[in-house]
Amino acid sequence: MIEHVSTFDPTLVAPIQQLLDQLTKQPINFGEEQLQALVESENSHLFVLREQEQIVGMLTIGYYLSPTGCKAWVEDVVVDKEHRGKEYGRELINHAIRFCEERLAPCTLMLTSNPMRVAANALYRSSGFEPKHTNVYKYDCL
Repeated sequence: MIEHVSTFDPTLVAPIQQLLDQLTKQPINFGEEQLQALVESENSHLFVLREQEQIVGMLTIGYYLSPTGCKAWVEDVVVDKEHRGKEYGRELINHAIRFCEERLAPCTLMLTSNPMRVAANALYRSSGFEPKHTNVYKYDCL
């Protein structure tokens, strides 16, 4: 079951931190302040996937308006390593697509994925995402 997290619940912090630890080797300190800011943001939507009562996956959709239209980004897609291979990633991505089609259309839904994440990239292509031939740059404002 996929749940849209729209109210602050401190019991979500630990399972989200565990998923983030599996997503990246970069240390991310996710705490109550970050969760509260995320769920209170008008332009961010956090979704968690539960198997029974346990959180086993998540993703975030962030969106904004620009002169060229609505842009939405899928971020932080992760399924717990013990629960992979059950099509949970596909379930999350399909949910993100439906959410954007129902709530944000017309909108361009985008995501990035490390080329080394072979299964994830295959999932995104099979879900209708197309590679965009552009460079992605980042700048960390500290």
